[in-house]
Amino acid sequence: MELDCFRRPVESFSAMLSRRGLELARDHTRILQVNTGCLCNQACGHCHLEAGPERREIMGIRVMDEVVAYVRRAGFKAVDITGGAPELNPNIEHLLNELAGTATLITFRSNLTALNSPAGFRIAELLRNLGISITASFPSTEQAEIERQRGNGVLDASIASLRKLNELGYGKHGSSLTLDLVHNPVGPELPVDQRTLEAKIRSELLRGWGISFNRLFSFANAPLGRFRKNLELTGEFDRYMALLAAAFNPVALLGVMCRSIVAVSWDGFLFDCDFNLAAGVPIGGLPVKIDEMDSPPRSGSRIAVSDHCYSCAAGAGFT
Repeated sequence: MELDCFRRPVESFSAMLSRRGLELARDHTRILQVNTGCLCNQACGHCHLEAGPERREIMGIRVMDEVVAYVRRAGFKAVDITGGAPELNPNIEHLLNELAGTATLITFRSNLTALNSPAGFRIAELLRNLGISITASFPSTEQAEIERQRGNGVLDASIASLRKLNELGYGKHGSSLTLDLVHNPVGPELPVDQRTLEAKIRSELLRGWGISFNRLFSFANAPLGRFRKNLELTGEFDRYMALLAAAFNPVALLGVMCRSIVAVSWDGFLFDCDFNLAAGVPIGGLPVKIDEMDSPPRSGSRIAVSDHCYSCAAGAGFT
């Protein structure tokens, strides 16, 4: 089902799947991804949600309690907390404390700079105390490159946060506290080889600052939100879509995140993934609220697709 209308420099994603005899359907849904809102201390150029300091959409305590109740009754194995910057949601400590013990794995997504304050350090300590894993955005050790994507002063603030997390035990050898990093290309290009980039950034962080982490993931940027607007302003939209389409990998389609994840927005509606949330494409094409669901989405159910899905199925994919 296709519910969004892009200009078409390439064959639509749904038509491409049909032509190849492919279908995007759910496997076992193990993960609930919780978007706590669009408020963020950064306004990154690649952000599919157009998150930033001026955004006021945040998840309140009532929806947070509905999230916790859904995790319990549906038996999700993992919960993935994202934003915006979830650190800036004034109710985030309530959500973290209530979720503790409800799932085998809880992951907290951070842009790192939002942790670089007394309030942020307090949240980092709470994450440590609750044994919650951290996945942090860190595109580069090069100041010019990281600031082109994320803004002035981001490298120094990110390094300070990574050091603090290491001090708390995150990313250290022998520790159960996982610290993973995420890289997105700065411009309209495909990501470089993940293993090569991980080795490079691991060496540079250790040599330059004594910082360690567990894994690095490298993902393509979705042509949505602020990133799409920048592509259109620079005349790069058609070229980028063609690049993604040419890199389509049917093997990667088997591992895309929407097959095992369901996302809930700050106002309690369900989506097949955070990208569909940003695009306003509800789960299965129909608006469904979290309190209407007793179980995870059914295995085999169709996933709503649009042309931004090319970014998740290009190259090594987006898992």
